[in-house]
Amino acid sequence: MLYSLEQLNCMSQEEFVDALGVVFEETPAIARRVYHQRPFASVIELHQQMVAVVKQMSSAEQLALICAHPDLGSKTKMAEASVQEQADVGLDQLTASEFERFQILNSAYKAKFGFPFIIAVKNQTKDSILESFARRLNNTAEIEVTQSLTEIAQIAHFRLLNLIDQPE
Repeated sequence: MLYSLEQLNCMSQEEFVDALGVVFEETPAIARRVYHQRPFASVIELHQQMVAVVKQMSSAEQLALICAHPDLGSKTKMAEASVQEQADVGLDQLTASEFERFQILNSAYKAKFGFPFIIAVKNQTKDSILESFARRLNNTAEIEVTQSLTEIAQIAHFRLLNLIDQPE
Protein backbone atom coordinates (compact mmCIF):
# COMPACT_ATOMS: atom_id res chain seq x y z
CA MET A 1 0.00 0.00 0.00
CA LEU A 2 1.20 3.49 -0.82
CA TYR A 3 0.89 6.19 1.81
CA SER A 4 1.09 9.93 1.43
CA LEU A 5 3.21 11.97 3.82
CA GLU A 6 0.00 13.66 4.94
CA GLN A 7 -1.48 10.27 5.88
CA LEU A 8 1.69 9.25 7.74
CA ASN A 9 1.80 12.57 9.61
CA CYS A 10 -1.81 12.06 10.80
CA MET A 11 -1.53 8.41 11.88
CA SER A 12 -1.58 7.11 15.40
CA GLN A 13 1.72 5.65 16.56
CA GLU A 14 0.39 2.10 16.08
CA GLU A 15 -0.72 2.86 12.50
CA PHE A 16 2.58 4.59 11.76
CA VAL A 17 4.59 1.62 13.03
CA ASP A 18 2.36 -0.79 11.10
CA ALA A 19 2.99 1.24 7.93
CA LEU A 20 6.73 1.89 8.32
CA GLY A 21 7.93 -0.81 10.70
CA VAL A 22 9.16 -2.83 7.71
CA VAL A 23 11.54 -0.13 6.50
CA PHE A 24 14.36 -1.42 8.71
CA GLU A 25 14.60 -5.22 8.66
CA GLU A 26 12.74 -6.77 11.60
CA THR A 27 13.23 -3.54 13.59
CA PRO A 28 9.93 -1.66 13.93
CA ALA A 29 11.36 0.13 16.98
CA ILE A 30 12.98 2.64 14.60
CA ALA A 31 9.58 3.68 13.22
CA ARG A 32 8.24 3.78 16.79
CA ARG A 33 11.04 6.13 17.85
CA VAL A 34 10.83 8.42 14.81
CA TYR A 35 7.05 8.79 15.16
CA HIS A 36 7.59 11.58 17.69
CA GLN A 37 9.50 13.64 15.10
CA ARG A 38 6.35 14.19 13.00
CA PRO A 39 5.31 16.02 10.94
CA PHE A 40 7.68 15.22 8.12
CA ALA A 41 7.88 17.68 5.23
CA SER A 42 9.46 15.18 2.82
CA VAL A 43 10.53 11.58 2.41
CA ILE A 44 14.11 12.82 2.64
CA GLU A 45 13.44 14.35 6.06
CA LEU A 46 11.69 11.16 7.25
CA HIS A 47 14.61 9.06 6.04
CA GLN A 48 17.15 11.37 7.70
CA GLN A 49 15.27 11.17 11.00
CA MET A 50 15.13 7.36 10.78
CA VAL A 51 18.86 7.19 10.07
CA ALA A 52 19.47 9.56 13.00
CA VAL A 53 17.62 7.08 15.25
CA VAL A 54 19.91 4.28 14.01
CA LYS A 55 23.00 6.42 14.70
CA GLN A 56 21.74 7.08 18.25
CA MET A 57 21.22 3.38 18.95
CA SER A 58 23.65 1.58 21.20
CA SER A 59 26.31 -0.60 19.58
CA ALA A 60 24.34 -3.67 20.70
CA GLU A 61 21.14 -2.35 19.09
CA GLN A 62 23.00 -1.54 15.87
CA LEU A 63 24.50 -5.03 15.82
CA ALA A 64 21.02 -6.53 16.34
CA LEU A 65 19.77 -4.48 13.38
CA ILE A 66 22.65 -5.75 11.23
CA CYS A 67 22.04 -9.34 12.36
CA ALA A 68 18.32 -9.06 11.50
CA HIS A 69 19.27 -9.12 7.80
CA PRO A 70 19.24 -12.41 5.90
CA ASP A 71 22.16 -13.94 4.06
CA LEU A 72 22.21 -13.01 0.39
CA GLY A 73 21.09 -15.78 -1.91
CA SER A 74 19.90 -17.96 0.96
CA LYS A 75 16.73 -19.98 0.95
CA THR A 76 15.86 -19.17 4.54
CA LYS A 77 12.71 -17.38 5.66
CA MET A 78 13.11 -13.62 5.37
CA ALA A 79 11.05 -10.44 5.39
CA GLU A 80 8.87 -9.88 2.33
CA ALA A 81 10.85 -6.77 1.34
CA SER A 82 14.10 -8.76 1.39
CA VAL A 83 12.55 -11.54 -0.68
CA GLN A 84 11.50 -9.01 -3.33
CA GLU A 85 14.79 -7.10 -3.30
CA GLN A 86 16.83 -10.28 -3.73
CA ALA A 87 14.48 -11.56 -6.44
CA ASP A 88 14.82 -8.29 -8.35
CA VAL A 89 18.52 -9.04 -8.94
CA GLY A 90 18.03 -12.76 -9.53
CA LEU A 91 19.29 -14.05 -6.20
CA ASP A 92 16.25 -16.32 -6.04
CA GLN A 93 17.32 -18.04 -9.27
CA LEU A 94 20.98 -18.83 -8.65
CA THR A 95 22.61 -21.71 -10.47
CA ALA A 96 24.03 -24.44 -8.26
CA SER A 97 27.55 -23.01 -8.61
CA GLU A 98 26.36 -19.43 -7.90
CA PHE A 99 24.44 -20.65 -4.85
CA GLU A 100 27.54 -22.46 -3.60
CA ARG A 101 29.68 -19.32 -4.14
CA PHE A 102 27.21 -17.17 -2.18
CA GLN A 103 27.11 -19.75 0.64
CA ILE A 104 30.92 -19.88 0.83
CA LEU A 105 31.15 -16.08 0.94
CA ASN A 106 28.30 -15.78 3.46
CA SER A 107 30.06 -18.29 5.72
CA ALA A 108 33.47 -16.64 5.37
CA TYR A 109 32.02 -13.20 6.06
CA LYS A 110 30.05 -14.36 9.11
CA ALA A 111 33.08 -16.25 10.43
CA LYS A 112 35.23 -13.14 10.17
CA PHE A 113 32.78 -10.47 11.32
CA GLY A 114 30.04 -12.30 13.25
CA PHE A 115 27.18 -10.80 11.24
CA PRO A 116 25.74 -11.14 7.73
CA PHE A 117 27.07 -9.32 4.68
CA ILE A 118 24.75 -6.44 3.82
CA ILE A 119 24.52 -4.56 0.57
CA ALA A 120 21.68 -2.56 -0.95
CA VAL A 121 21.02 -4.89 -3.88
CA LYS A 122 18.93 -2.44 -5.90
CA ASN A 123 20.97 -1.33 -8.93
CA GLN A 124 23.40 -4.21 -8.34
CA THR A 125 24.01 -7.42 -10.27
CA LYS A 126 25.02 -10.85 -9.01
CA ASP A 127 28.55 -10.13 -10.24
CA SER A 128 28.81 -6.71 -8.59
CA ILE A 129 27.51 -8.19 -5.32
CA LEU A 130 30.09 -10.98 -5.47
CA GLU A 131 32.83 -8.42 -6.19
CA SER A 132 31.77 -6.36 -3.16
CA PHE A 133 31.65 -9.49 -1.04
CA ALA A 134 35.22 -10.45 -1.95
CA ARG A 135 36.55 -6.89 -1.55
CA ARG A 136 34.84 -6.24 1.77
CA LEU A 137 36.15 -9.46 3.29
CA ASN A 138 39.49 -7.61 3.47
CA ASN A 139 38.06 -4.86 5.70
CA THR A 140 38.23 -4.57 9.47
CA ALA A 141 35.18 -5.29 11.62
CA GLU A 142 34.88 -1.58 12.46
CA ILE A 143 34.80 -0.63 8.78
CA GLU A 144 32.25 -3.36 8.06
CA VAL A 145 29.91 -2.26 10.85
CA THR A 146 30.01 1.27 9.42
CA GLN A 147 29.55 0.00 5.86
CA SER A 148 26.69 -2.28 6.91
CA LEU A 149 24.87 0.62 8.57
CA THR A 150 25.42 2.75 5.44
CA GLU A 151 23.98 -0.05 3.29
CA ILE A 152 21.04 -0.45 5.69
CA ALA A 153 20.31 3.29 5.39
CA GLN A 154 20.30 2.94 1.60
CA ILE A 155 17.98 -0.09 1.79
CA ALA A 156 15.66 1.91 4.06
CA HIS A 157 15.63 4.77 1.56
CA PHE A 158 14.59 2.44 -1.26
CA ARG A 159 11.91 0.88 0.94
CA LEU A 160 10.51 4.28 1.89
CA LEU A 161 10.32 5.25 -1.77
CA ASN A 162 8.29 2.07 -2.38
CA LEU A 163 5.90 2.87 0.48
CA ILE A 164 5.32 6.61 0.10
CA ASP A 165 3.46 8.20 -2.76
CA GLN A 166 5.63 10.96 -4.17
CA PRO A 167 4.03 14.05 -5.73
CA GLU A 168 5.43 14.63 -9.19
